[in-house]
Parts: sequence; C-alpha cells; structure tokens
Amino acid sequence: CGTAVGGGATLRPAMACVVDELLSSLHTYSAKHGGGASASTTPCPNGAGPAAAAGDDDWRFQLVRSVGEECQTEPELRSLLQRKAEFNLYDGFEPSGRMHIAQGLFKALNVNKCTKAGGIFIFWVADWFGLMNDKMGGDLDKIKAVGQYFVEVWKASGMDLSRVRFRWSSDDIINHAEAYWAQALDIARRSTLARVKKCCQIMGRQEDKLSAAQIMYPIMQSTDIFFLQADICQLGVDQRKVNMLARDYCDAAGIKNKPIILSHHMLLGLIEGQAKMSKSNPDSAIFMEDSPEDVERKIRKAYCPKVAAATKSSEADEMQLVKDDLMNPCLDYVQHILFSRPNYSFKVGSTLYATHEDVKAAFLGGEISEDALKDRLIEEINLLLDPVRKHFSEDATAKDLLAKITQWKKENLVAPTTLKRLQVKPPFSKDLFVVFAPLPREAVQVEEVLGVLGRLKEAPKGSEKVLWLEDWTALALGCVGAQKPCIKGFYDLLLFGLRGLGPELMKDVRVCWQGEMILSGPSEYWISVINAGRIANLDDIRKALPPGESLEHASEVFATLMHIGDVLTLTEATKLTLCCDGAHENVHKLALKQCEAYPEVTGLEVKLVESPKLRLLEPGDGVEADVNVMLTDKEIDVNKKVKKSFCMPENIEFNPPIAWVEVFLGFKGEFLVSRKPDNGGDKIYTDVASITADFKSGVLHPGDLKPALSKAMNAFLEPLREGLKGKDLAKAQKDLEAFSKAQSKKK
Repeated sequence: CGTAVGGGATLRPAMACVVDELLSSLHTYSAKHGGGASASTTPCPNGAGPAAAAGDDDWRFQLVRSVGEECQTEPELRSLLQRKAEFNLYDGFEPSGRMHIAQGLFKALNVNKCTKAGGIFIFWVADWFGLMNDKMGGDLDKIKAVGQYFVEVWKASGMDLSRVRFRWSSDDIINHAEAYWAQALDIARRSTLARVKKCCQIMGRQEDKLSAAQIMYPIMQSTDIFFLQADICQLGVDQRKVNMLARDYCDAAGIKNKPIILSHHMLLGLIEGQAKMSKSNPDSAIFMEDSPEDVERKIRKAYCPKVAAATKSSEADEMQLVKDDLMNPCLDYVQHILFSRPNYSFKVGSTLYATHEDVKAAFLGGEISEDALKDRLIEEINLLLDPVRKHFSEDATAKDLLAKITQWKKENLVAPTTLKRLQVKPPFSKDLFVVFAPLPREAVQVEEVLGVLGRLKEAPKGSEKVLWLEDWTALALGCVGAQKPCIKGFYDLLLFGLRGLGPELMKDVRVCWQGEMILSGPSEYWISVINAGRIANLDDIRKALPPGESLEHASEVFATLMHIGDVLTLTEATKLTLCCDGAHENVHKLALKQCEAYPEVTGLEVKLVESPKLRLLEPGDGVEADVNVMLTDKEIDVNKKVKKSFCMPENIEFNPPIAWVEVFLGFKGEFLVSRKPDNGGDKIYTDVASITADFKSGVLHPGDLKPALSKAMNAFLEPLREGLKGKDLAKAQKDLEAFSKAQSKKK
C-alpha cells in the first residue's frame, strides 16, 4: 500500500489500505496513542468482511477502542462486540459552516476503523437544528445542501460510505415527532437541573450564564442517542459530558445496556491557547476546501512552542483527557493526522522519524527546526487535501454544491425575523378566551371541575372559549407517574365532569389536547419553544413556577417553555384572555412578557379567577384523598368525608360546609336543611348570608348542617354516577386507582 497518501492518488483506496495495515500493526499504534490495545491483538483474517462475526478475535475490540481517547466503558465495549456482529455508532453535525480537517480526514479514518469492525456508522445530520438556529437564512433546502456538501467531502476523503447511514433530523423529528419528544421529555423528567448544567461546556458557556434553551440542548442531544438506537456514541471529548448524561439517564430509567461513550481527541486550534479549533476564526484550523496557499499561510502562523505556557485555560483541562501541557498544535497535527496512518514515517531532510514521539523529541531538542517541522507539515497536509480539491473540481455534483454554497456565503443570508409559532387548523377566532385545565393527579376533585367551569363562565359574549389540556406537559413533569393512560384518564374524567355539571356551557367550548396540537405542526411548535428558551433565563423560569415550588429538574424548564409555546399558538387572536387560578398565573405572565417582543401580537391579558376553596379540613390536616370530594366518590364516601369535615359550632371563619352550600346555591338556587320541629323544623336557604348568620348565632347546628350537606352533595353527584360506569371512564378510574395504590405501597 505504501507508507503515505499522496502523489496524486485518490484517497479512498489508500484509506481502505490504511485500515487493513492498521489491523496488523494495531498493538504498536494503540500503545502510541493511548488506545488501550493489548499484546494479544490479533490481525483481521485475510478476506474478512466489514462485519465479522460476534465474538471474533480481539482485533475488533482493539480496532474500535483505538478510535477513542477514552472509552466508557471497556468491559461494556467488549461485551457489545461479543453479542453483536453488527452494531450502531453515531455522531452528529449541524450543516451550518465549513468542515475542518478533524471532521474530514480524522473522522474518515475513525469511521473506517469502526465499520471495518462491524459497525454501522450513523451520521445525524442536524439540519432541523440549523433551521432552528437560523443558519443559511433559515432556508431548510439550503441547509440540506450544506449537509450534502459535507457528505461529498467525506466521500472524497476516503470514507467508506457502504456502511455509513445519513439520517436527516428534519425528516426524522417531524415524521416521528411523538416518539422523539416523548423520549426527550422522559430524559428531562429524570434529570436534575444541576446535572444538566454540567453539560454546559458543549455550548461553550459557563453554568451561571445559561439561558433556558441551553438546558434543552443537552436533553435533545441525549434523545438523539436513544432515538437512533446507538450502541456507541463516537463523538469528540467536547461532547463527553452530554453523552455521559445519557448513561446517567439509563441508571434513572432502569435501562441495562447503556450507550458506550467513545470520545476521540480534539485537535488543538492553531492559535495560542486554543484547546480546540474554532469555526468562527478561520485561521484557527485547516479547512477541507482550503487552497495550498491557505494551508501554508495558516501553518506558517501557527503557534509552535517548545516550552509549556505558565498557565492553561479551564477549557484546555476539559478538552484533554490525555494531558498535554505543551499544547503545540503543529505537533498535534503530526500525531493525530499524519501518524494516524500505520507505518507512516515523518521525513525531514534525509532523516526518517518512525513515531510522533520521535518527532516531538527531535523538535524539542533542536534537531528539527520550527521551519523544517512546518515545511513538512504543509507538504503532507496538502497531499491529503489534494483528492478533496480534485473531487470538487471534477465531480459535477460536488462542483455544483460548492458553487452554490460559496455564492450563498457571499450573499450573507439573514433569516426573517417573523414570529415562529404553531398554526392551528381550523384557526381560532380573533376574540379568544382560554382556560388551561389543572394538571393530572390521582383523582379528579369536584373543586377542580367547579373551578374550571367558573373560569369558563367569565368568557365575554361573542368570544371563542377554549379549554387547553396539557397532556404533554404532564408527561414532562411526571404527573401520575408520567403514565399516558393515567394522564388521559384524568382528563377524560375531568371533561366528563365538566359536561355533566355544565352541559350548556361546555357545548360552546373548544377542547384542545396539547399533544394533538403539537403533532399538527411539530417543527413550528418546537422552534417557538426553543426561541422562547433563548429569551428566558433560569431565573425567569424559577419565577414562573407555581407558588411554593422550586426549580429542581430539567423537566420544569421544558414545561415552562412549552407553556410559552402554547400561548404563542393562541396569539393569532387579536384579543386573547388567559383566565386562570394561582397555579398558572406566574407562567401566564412570563408568556405575556415574551409576547411583548413581537409587534404582531396584541390584545393579551391575564384574568385571575380562583377556584372555590372546598377542602373539608384545614390546610395541612388529613390526607388529600380523604379531605377533598372527588368526582368519582360514591355515596358512602361522601357521607364519611362530610361527617369528618371541620365544622365547629358558631365558627364561620373557616367552615367548609358553608362554602359547599354556596356552590349548591349557585347551581340550584336553594338549600334545604331538614330538622325536627323541636330543632326549628325544615328551612330553605336561598342565599349564603342567611345560612352564615344562622350558623354564627347558633340557630343552625353542625349536627343539622352536615346531614343536609351530605344529602345535597349526593344529589348533585348522582346524575354523574351512572355515566362513570361506562367502559372508557371505568378504565380511567381503574388506571388511576392502580397508580394510587402503587404509590401508597412505596410510602
């Protein structure tokens, strides 16, 4: 095969040759590069196909392991290769900029090693994320063209594409939105905010300066791993923390086979102090389309010390699993680009250096001058890039792509600044009155049903009334164990109660299930959510939580931003009223604050209407299930709860039975207390003031009020009880009861 690629030969055959040679000399290679190879390395048998049988000789492990500066964990990697002849690896990239030499040549060699050992390498082309980030003027077709340009670069770089799969996120996330986002919400639910903040380095930000969107990104990247069913995450050291988040999630979710993390080395930037290359600074790296003159200029200017700097950045510590105090990018290129090929020798004058350690020692000792080192590096890098240059000058498809992208860069494309939000069909009316339903719990309280009805009654005449059911938010927050049947069951029971107790009112209410709305336009919805996260910081999220709640989990960030996305969906109305109780007041106000940034959004207001306070004991006393009247309570349950309710003689400061009487007066217009003649006889009350006065004076005793209340309450609920026996509602009750019992056993 020869010892180096060059002389005008195409790179693809040479790259295949490189991998075959690597198998026979892998132990030496791994020892040099920290790959962890052992002395028992066995070369691949002649003629072995790209996917050798599971359990084959140790060469497969050594070959894959040589790719990473670190492997989490080696025993898991060995086990994977024993179990599977074919396995999935993944890496992702956003097609938004230029490809540097690490992404091109270094990645091509690593991919070929992995596929030779039986891997299917999946590239997650994050074109949807490019759209979300307004790259290429927010034009998805242009972003896809850049992605295809990357593919052409790899093709010319010698990557064996026969076992490479390119998955386009715009297609997968939109076509499989329910599966993708359900996974994301589950990861968010099981991940503490403190844990996710540790991944901040992938965004290049320090933890105390994170926006809310920057909490979403690590969750989404972890989601990619499970969505793509990756056995191995083969990304750079800079992505290590977020990949480890995926492994932590497996612990929390009880997933046995964790994704293996194989983190490759990060090439140093060419400028002093750069722990990795920067696309924003074109002089910090060699790019795959650089001309020979570009390569020479950059290498000539490159930082090339013989003595380590006195201080090193915190980023350098993060990026280096194998410590390198010298941080000489020229020597880094020699080691990780040139000597990544087996049997390579570095020639200066008439002297051949067989290892990168020899080159480094000769340079530090003065045997190789800086100019001589750079001369040879310039020559070798240009030889490696020549096939790419040739491909883009001779291949019609590649040439056309490069011409288009070059022109687009000259145009300085800017994405339109219009508001991105979900477009609902059929559209809402221009005058909209919206109530967000309570989040699911183990049973539907009558108090909640009455609260929703009370808020809906506040709608002005002529407005469209909407009831919004936050089923996906409930998943994120882990309501009723994040069990979909329980979430749906709760809302089905709530709707049944609303329609049973307020049939005429509910005829004119448009019920919107959040999940259904999202799936009608997932791309637009989630872009609006992430845009909201860019504006909001974590303190904004904390202030938007319901009173008494603290910001502990990433799911609370998701839920708050999803709420803003929900409200933005509703803002096509020219007049929008959000009617709520205290649970939604703070988050509604945050949503309205964000809407103020968009001139096209007008006529928004928040209207606070609290639910009646119908808890039968004082706050903090009793178990919730025993001190609240549930929609599904039977007659015996009601009688028992009312009998135990707080109702001290002549005490009207806190008197739940009188609060309930006020509710019944609103529905029936009257309340009957049946008494013996000796106790004053029967009396019908038509206003709460009268019954309150009688109770305060002692004319009405708790012993008479409570039985009257039990009778009225059962009469109120009786029309609903037959309907609750229906198949679907019976199942809903059964699911919620089973969850409640399971929770009780855990306590």
